[in-house]
Amino acid sequence: MKKYMMGILVVCLLPLMLKAQVLTTVAPADTLWKKSFSFGINFNQASFSGNWFGGGVNSIALSSLLNAQARYKKDKWSWDNQADFLYGVINNNGQGYRKSQDRIYLDSKVGYDISEFWNAFFSANFLTQFAPGYRYVDLPTGGEDALKISDFLAPGFLTFSIGFEYVPNDNFSLRLSPFSPRFTFVTDTELYLNTENNTNYGVEIGETLRTEWLAAQIVAEWNKNITETISLQTRYMLFANYENLNFEEIDHRLDVMLNAKLTNYINLSLSGIMIYDYDQVDEIQVSQLLGIGILFQAEGAVVK
Repeated sequence: MKKYMMGILVVCLLPLMLKAQVLTTVAPADTLWKKSFSFGINFNQASFSGNWFGGGVNSIALSSLLNAQARYKKDKWSWDNQADFLYGVINNNGQGYRKSQDRIYLDSKVGYDISEFWNAFFSANFLTQFAPGYRYVDLPTGGEDALKISDFLAPGFLTFSIGFEYVPNDNFSLRLSPFSPRFTFVTDTELYLNTENNTNYGVEIGETLRTEWLAAQIVAEWNKNITETISLQTRYMLFANYENLNFEEIDHRLDVMLNAKLTNYINLSLSGIMIYDYDQVDEIQVSQLLGIGILFQAEGAVVK
């Protein structure tokens, strides 16, 4: 339980650290910073009496999310930064604590305008998770065995990209990167022993790093306030290795987050992730979580 709650604690403390950073930021003259920040905690609980005929399992679930963005713009130059964190645990009676969500996404991009809607850019993004993930296998004698199949930096993906970005408005952006080397980290060299098909996230067995120099990446984001109380955030990522350029081995990831504000601070959220990664499994992976909790949002611009 400690290792799971540590992830929740880290995410909970991040708003304080980010707030301190914002308060101490001093922008040079004639510059513009645009910033946005959201932080939420969702809690779900269910309990049933011992004679409840309808069936059910006592459970407690807790999840947290944090998204912070900062954009600097001066003349034709821009610098966009984003931090996106998601972590959740659930405790079903008799099963103990298990992860329900876990994501660390960091992205930084420097752009130079070449036309009204296009810019040339260089970016770096990093994707991994906070805590270990397990595959649970039923034992012949009863009970379950927890087999670790993932962890922090196992896998971890660091991608550098050079290309062109299309930004027609404040809600949508499309990055086209014909050169996007990616580094895949798997710091635990024995994880493959616990996966169903003995895969190691594309990293050679016994190694901790895979480098894909000749590759391309596409990143599309659409963030929209549908109404005054409902907002949608989506991110699609495609990665293709030129050395294995066929349809089946192109990686896809789609992240979707729908938020509905019930009051100033009470929020209903629906999140979903869809992944296709040939190096993990030749199938589409899907996760979804619905929760209600507290959400704090802030945004603004600083001109000095």
